[in-house]
Parts: sequence; structure tokens; C-alpha cells
Amino acid sequence: MNNLATIVVMGIGATATMDLWGIARKPLLGVPVPDYGLVGRWLGHMARGRFRHDAIVTTSPIRAEGIIGWTAHYVIGIGFAALLIALYGRAWLQNPSIGPALMVGIGTVAAPFLLMQPGMGAGIAAARTKNPASARVQSLLTHSVFGVGLYLTGLAIQATGSL
Repeated sequence: MNNLATIVVMGIGATATMDLWGIARKPLLGVPVPDYGLVGRWLGHMARGRFRHDAIVTTSPIRAEGIIGWTAHYVIGIGFAALLIALYGRAWLQNPSIGPALMVGIGTVAAPFLLMQPGMGAGIAAARTKNPASARVQSLLTHSVFGVGLYLTGLAIQATGSL
């Protein structure tokens, strides 16, 4: 597999792992499944010049926001997989280890804390939500699971000899 294909597979695998966690945490922790349609709404309004909202749920919906949001979710996951390879090189794929994958996964929590949540009206690191501490913990857990997904996908790629 060439570098681009490897990165795409890793990003999809890690993002899918994160999505499975999103589904599992509802019965386990009572936390709702993320609504990536709201991310699509936020991104759709960016195209119209609006980057910040008081509350994205009260902002007018846009056409195909679900498709936009889910597509962006996976494209961003692929981008973060590329970051792992950029930082640790192709050698990481030949011998995947959990440390670098978790560091990248946990590091990616900066994106929602500093960009997405403020832009969607939740404030920096969810400061404007009902329970900021819980929202922060959930973001950290979710991005940690993404890191685990990077590691597991890296192991799967290595095991198949698809490098």
C-alpha cells in the first residue's frame, strides 16, 4: 500500500473506532451519540461567511448538513492519521506502538476545544455548556479512543503485510 492509501485506511479505521465508542457510550455512560450534522451546519455556515454561533442547535439548518458533517468527520480523521505518520514516520507503521498513537489522539482534542466548540457556541473547552467538566472528559476519552484506533489500525495494516 502506498503512503496515501495507508493514511486513508488508518484515518478511516481510527475514526470508525471512535464512532463505535460514540455508540457504546450511550448505554454505558448515558452520553448521547454525537450529532455530526451540527458540524456540517457549522461548516456550511462558514461557506456563507459565518464562523461563530451562539448555539449551533438554534442556527438555521443547511442543506445536506449530515453528509457534510460526516464527510468532514472522516476527512479530519484521515488528516490526523497523516499527522501521526508525519511525526513518527513510516517506521511507526512497521512497528506500531501505542504511545505515539495515543499522544496524537489525545493531542487532537485541541481541535474541538479551541476551534469547534467555540465556533459552535459551546465556548473554549466547552466552558459554556451545562457541565463543562463532563464535556471535557468526554472529549478527552473520545480522542483517546481515536488514538487507540490509530494503533489498532496500524497493527492491522502491519499484520496484513500491506505496507
